[in-house]
Amino acid sequence: MDEVDVVVVGAGTGMLAAISAAEEGLSALVVEKAEHVGGSTALSGGGFWIPGNSILRENGQRDDPERVRTYLRAATRGEVIDERWHSHVDHGPAAVEVLRRRTPLAFQVMIEYADYFPELPGGSATGRACEPKPFDLKRLGEDRSLLLPPAMAAPFPMPITGRGYKWTNLVARTPRGFLTSARSVAQGVAGAAVGREYAAGGQALAAGLLMGLRAMGVPVWTSSPLTDLLVQDGRVVGVVVSRGGVPTTVRARKGVILSSGGFDRNAEMRHRYQSEAVDGSWSLGTTADTGEVIRIAEEHGADLAFMDAAWWFPSLPLPDGSMGPMLAERSLPGQIIVNGHGHRFMDEAVNYMTAGQIIVGKHTPDDPHIPAWIVFDQRYRNRYLFGAGLFPRQPLPQSWYDAGIAKKGATITALADALGMPDLPATVDRFNLLADAGRDDDFGRGDSAYDRYYGDPTISPNPCLGPIDHGPFYAVQVVPGDLGTCGGIRADRYARALHPDGSVIPGLYATGNAAGNAFGRVYPGPGATVGQGLTFGHVAAQHLAGRLG
Repeated sequence: MDEVDVVVVGAGTGMLAAISAAEEGLSALVVEKAEHVGGSTALSGGGFWIPGNSILRENGQRDDPERVRTYLRAATRGEVIDERWHSHVDHGPAAVEVLRRRTPLAFQVMIEYADYFPELPGGSATGRACEPKPFDLKRLGEDRSLLLPPAMAAPFPMPITGRGYKWTNLVARTPRGFLTSARSVAQGVAGAAVGREYAAGGQALAAGLLMGLRAMGVPVWTSSPLTDLLVQDGRVVGVVVSRGGVPTTVRARKGVILSSGGFDRNAEMRHRYQSEAVDGSWSLGTTADTGEVIRIAEEHGADLAFMDAAWWFPSLPLPDGSMGPMLAERSLPGQIIVNGHGHRFMDEAVNYMTAGQIIVGKHTPDDPHIPAWIVFDQRYRNRYLFGAGLFPRQPLPQSWYDAGIAKKGATITALADALGMPDLPATVDRFNLLADAGRDDDFGRGDSAYDRYYGDPTISPNPCLGPIDHGPFYAVQVVPGDLGTCGGIRADRYARALHPDGSVIPGLYATGNAAGNAFGRVYPGPGATVGQGLTFGHVAAQHLAGRLG
């Protein structure tokens, strides 16, 4: 029987938990269900929202922890106990120090990427998020094949950071957009010419964490799904995994950290806890996240929290089954999103989690929001990138029309006829009136600093508003995709799993998307999902090492 101090289940942000434990002198083992490491972290943008960290300070950002607490208190609206997000504020900066100390990654601030509710007390219009700089994946050596590949491969080497994406999207609109894109291409192509493989975002973060694990001597067992917890006298003392199809028991002298992701791809759980309209096929998370770890913990007495929640992300349901995430597209001038009646129903530019909540929450027979439709004109298509990697002026693929996810009309009336939405022309006429005035009286698009971040800076006075009046006209389906579910095992400030009565399950910890969201049903800022995964992985390791509590 194998025995270590700490077993970490899941090789996403959980890798930092193992690194932090090893740094404290504890022996650790990471077990991963999939054949690759990285999980949904490797598929993410790789940014992390951890206020007050040293990267922010070194780049001249001044902040006050009390302002952050004021913001989170307002944003979470009392749906989660304060001690959970207090722990993120208090210990997140230390997690970043481990990340900087124990991985080969370099980091940068995501400049001016606002909090997702910057208008709330304590909110920041300049942002509190950081991300890895492009990283050479070839540095992984023999471990290169272990890294989970991205969901969509770029047509040519082009490591785009979150900071750069804002401007790459404006490649046809501003000199800065062109130069940013050119630099990304130059870095990728020049790197490839000398045998390097630059990647950004979650690919870079996951690669750096894996290298950190190796440097600390922490073993990783891939293709080793958790099948049960080992419990003795009410305490979790180990795990049972299927390693190569063979049941294998590993004892954990200190404890077990569940960091396995959520139930993104489990249709039964999504129907039961979220919506009959959502089955996981629209998720952008890893296909390995099927929720069995959450169920195993529940069978051993763990309470669950926020199971109706997900990191929603409006997306295009592409004919090949993949998803085209919609980020900047929703903030740019010349488009609206309508429901099945052809009516606008939200500020299109609102943060993606809130947008998804609105789409899912309004799904009723009398008010159909699934699918919604993004409606735009040829001018919009000529100016901006679009959801599935389409460049400005690039036609929508014929396969989209064949699959019924896209419609086209020479006039708005013709488009409305194709969609069966007789009210659409009036909706567009109303929006054009507001766009000409530079003020969205109906939903406030462009009022928030977050809305404006992805707007078009060449458009004044409102970078998010512009009329839809240059035919032909298009509509493309929008569904509530997600970056993963964020409901799971209820945990306390130290990431300890809890019974329904609030008592602690000794020896069991939950972090990342395996745990109930530390921010309730809210996404406070860019990278909040990765950020809390890193923070609470570190917190759990520190508690196991006797440093906290």
